[in-house]
Amino acid sequence: MPHDLPPITDDQADFLRITLLPGLGPILTRRAIDTLGSPSAVLQASRRELTAIRGIGSQTAGAIIDARATLEDRLREELDEVDAIGARLVTLIDDDYPELLRQIQDPPPVLFVLGDVKAINAGYPLGIVGSRSATHYGIEQTERFAAALAQAGLCIVSGGARGVDTAAHRSVLRARGCTVAVLGCGLSQCYPPENRDLFDAIAGSGGAVISELPMRTSPHADNFPARNRIISGLSLGTLVIEAPRRSGALITARLAAEDHGREVFALPGRVDSSASRGCLNLITQGGAHMVVDPSDILDMLEAPARRHRTERGDDEPEQPAAPLFDLTRLSDPQRRIIESLDSPGSFDEIVRRTGLDAGVVRSETTMLELQRIVVRRGERFEAMR
Repeated sequence: MPHDLPPITDDQADFLRITLLPGLGPILTRRAIDTLGSPSAVLQASRRELTAIRGIGSQTAGAIIDARATLEDRLREELDEVDAIGARLVTLIDDDYPELLRQIQDPPPVLFVLGDVKAINAGYPLGIVGSRSATHYGIEQTERFAAALAQAGLCIVSGGARGVDTAAHRSVLRARGCTVAVLGCGLSQCYPPENRDLFDAIAGSGGAVISELPMRTSPHADNFPARNRIISGLSLGTLVIEAPRRSGALITARLAAEDHGREVFALPGRVDSSASRGCLNLITQGGAHMVVDPSDILDMLEAPARRHRTERGDDEPEQPAAPLFDLTRLSDPQRRIIESLDSPGSFDEIVRRTGLDAGVVRSETTMLELQRIVVRRGERFEAMR
């Protein structure tokens, strides 16, 4: 490797070179490496060797060979972009490549990562997806579920888009949990543009912002179905919150159930709301488990999460099985809410007594209700003594 490139291994550089070649998606890349023996062999292959690989025709082989003339310049540009924003590369052969994602049929050969991708392997990832044009109900329920599940120890994976995705990421950050945003553009782009500070906060909080696309790739409609498979592939299960009949969130749900063999959950909405039609169809057609509380998801993820822990070697067989998900830890806002309930109070009274943001009070009181520490009696909350 030239000495002035950002520090990566030869194998990582070869994976990136292949990613920059035309016509080689994840499946063909894996097939080419399996056929020829190594990324280096693919990069040096003749036209005849390339066309011998199933799925690569003469035109694609010719385009690959022609692209080699400028490949080193493109590699240098790409690595300069990676270095400029403080990102890194994680390839299929790296130890910290997400294990669940590695198991799908078409895992990305290269992930561009801003933040800490190890957070995904260290926890129990759950995808949360839904409408970009979410209603008040959709945002409220997204915040409720994302905060509770993050506090229980799950890493929330979403797509960084407007609506449900943004609400999920923001709620997890408020709960001081782990979240991962999977983008449908390169990391040197920012889409949607108003989420730049959000993505910086995710990367700086112990989570990660990731993409499989070269750094300068612009957001394009064709990128998002492929992005959705990464959300599903990273996750033990996927929760769909408020999806209309035709929604990218339903693509993620289908991939999770049919292609990846993962759990799918859906939150019911109003039967007369077009915003919830996709979720209701998932439930009535048997494509998803209906959930109404975060604890429903925790109960159904217990077995898959234990299998995941065993596969990654975390289990201690001599110890009795302990609950994987912790709903008993109290955050500072939760303590303030409990202290404010020396006498029963309404939601508005709790906000006034604690000085907390209304969104924080809403998500934290939900957690306290799940733990049976706070009960709701009509419009007032009461701390259990």
